[in-house]
Amino acid sequence: MKKQLSSSCISLLTAKGSSSPTSKKFLSKNEGGLELKGTLKMWCLDDFQIGRPLGKGRFGAVYLAREQKSHFILALKVLFKSALEKAQLEHQLRREIEILSHLRHPNILRFYNYFHDRTRVFLMLEYAPRGELYKELQRCKCFDETRTATYMEEISDALIYCHAQRVIHRDIKPENLLLGLRGELKLADFGWSVHAPSLRRTTLCGTTDYLAPEMIDGRPHDENVDVWCVGVLCYECLVGSAPFDAPTRLETFRRIKEVRLVFPVWVPDGAKDLISKILNHTPSLRLPLKEIMEHPWVKCKSRRILPPVHKDVNACGVHNAADSAAM
Repeated sequence: MKKQLSSSCISLLTAKGSSSPTSKKFLSKNEGGLELKGTLKMWCLDDFQIGRPLGKGRFGAVYLAREQKSHFILALKVLFKSALEKAQLEHQLRREIEILSHLRHPNILRFYNYFHDRTRVFLMLEYAPRGELYKELQRCKCFDETRTATYMEEISDALIYCHAQRVIHRDIKPENLLLGLRGELKLADFGWSVHAPSLRRTTLCGTTDYLAPEMIDGRPHDENVDVWCVGVLCYECLVGSAPFDAPTRLETFRRIKEVRLVFPVWVPDGAKDLISKILNHTPSLRLPLKEIMEHPWVKCKSRRILPPVHKDVNACGVHNAADSAAM
C-alpha cells in the first residue's frame, strides 16, 4: 500500500463537501447500503485505505482501494457531482448504477455498491488487475487468433446475459473492456447502456468507429447494435485498427454505412467469415451471439476458462481474487 499520494490525488479525495442544493438531486440519504452479515452497512470514505490511481477521466478518477476491516481489494471510482451536473449526466449515472446493481456475470465488471457525500459519488467496483484491453492492444499492436477468439466467446456470453436482462450496452470498445486476474474479459462502463423493455431505442450514442449503420442513420435500434460492435472488436483485435477507420468522422460514417470491409492478407479465413457474417448492414441478418460462440473458428481457437465458483465470501460479500500486494 502506498503511503504517499500525489497532490492531485489528495485534493480529489479530501475535497470538502458542498452545501449546494443541486447536489441533493443525486441520491437520497437512505440509498447506498449493503447487506453485511445481517445488517445494513452504510459506507464512507474512511472505510477505505486508498492506493494508487488506476485512471483519470472527465468527471473524476479511479483508485485502487482496500476495505479497512476485511482488507478486500477493489476499485473506487470517484465522480464529482458538479461536473456531472454541468454536463447534465446525472441521469446517466443513476441509470448505470441501477443497471449494474442487477448484473452478475463472470465477464461483466462487478458493481458492489456506492456511497456519496455533498460533492462526490463513489462507486465500489471490482478491481481488474490487468487493466484496459485498449492499453493491452496498444502494447501488443494486435492479438493472435487464440486470444481474439477467446475474447469473442467471453464478450458474446456477457452480452447474451445482458440482453436476457433487457439491457443494451451500446458502447462496446477496447476502452470499456478490462482484463481480470486470469486475463479474462470484463465488460465495464455501462454509462450509455439502457434497460429497454422493448429493446428499441433511437438515441445516438457510442464511439464513432463502433457505431452501427442504423445508429448513424438515426433509425430505431435494438440489441443488434451490440452484435455489430462484437464484429468491429474482433477485427480490431486481429488487425490493430478498426475496420472503418478513416481520417474524418464523415468518411468513417460513409464506410460504416457501405460496410466497406477490407481484410489484410494475414487475417485467417475463419475470422473473415465470422466478421463478415456479423457486420451485416441489416440488423436482423447479423450472426446471433449464440452462433458467434458456436462459430467453427471460435470453437477451434478459443481457450476460455471459466473462473471457479467460490462459496466463501468476505465482509464485502464476494470472494476477492486480487492480491493485496497490488496496493
